[in-house]
Amino acid sequence: MKYQVQSGWLSGARRLPSPHCNSRPESSAVDLLVIHSISLPPGQYGGPYIDDFFLGHLDVDAHPYFSEIASLQVSAHLLIDRNGHVTQYVPLSERAWHAGQSVFCGRENCNDFSIGIELEGLDTDTYTEAQYESLAEVTLAIMDAYPLIDKSRITGHSDIAPGRKLDPGPGFDWALYFEKLDRLMEAGSSGAGAR
Repeated sequence: MKYQVQSGWLSGARRLPSPHCNSRPESSAVDLLVIHSISLPPGQYGGPYIDDFFLGHLDVDAHPYFSEIASLQVSAHLLIDRNGHVTQYVPLSERAWHAGQSVFCGRENCNDFSIGIELEGLDTDTYTEAQYESLAEVTLAIMDAYPLIDKSRITGHSDIAPGRKLDPGPGFDWALYFEKLDRLMEAGSSGAGAR
């Protein structure tokens, strides 16, 4: 397995700890994975701005749009950029502030029990092959560490906040993502020590 979860951190990922997190409620078992998309400025890829936003020091003078969002306290557990590189901002054991007002299967406040992964992208755009590869590998590591998460408990931000959020959008290929995940799961189940 390319990635492993160790004490809430994903081995092999770049670490940039965000202050925008807190403890999960003691009664909340982690059993949901939420896929998001983000680009800053919207539709532009690359640059330091997503990191700056999640770390709470976005320069409002760098782009007119930033003055609208700089005061927001937002984070995600993980970001996968267009090249498939993974950055982690919040330990998986902690509550990242990614979902906002949300509900899944009748349960509100999805931040309490979910892990949030941001893909660098736009809800009206498509995603890269490298992103799908990394997303499948990261998902497998998360499922290994949090066995309550299975494929039925992987969803998009738009599904837990309908009418409010659109990401990851119609350009996200769920079938391709699950095909890659299935292949990794099958490979793991034929190897030693697989669960």
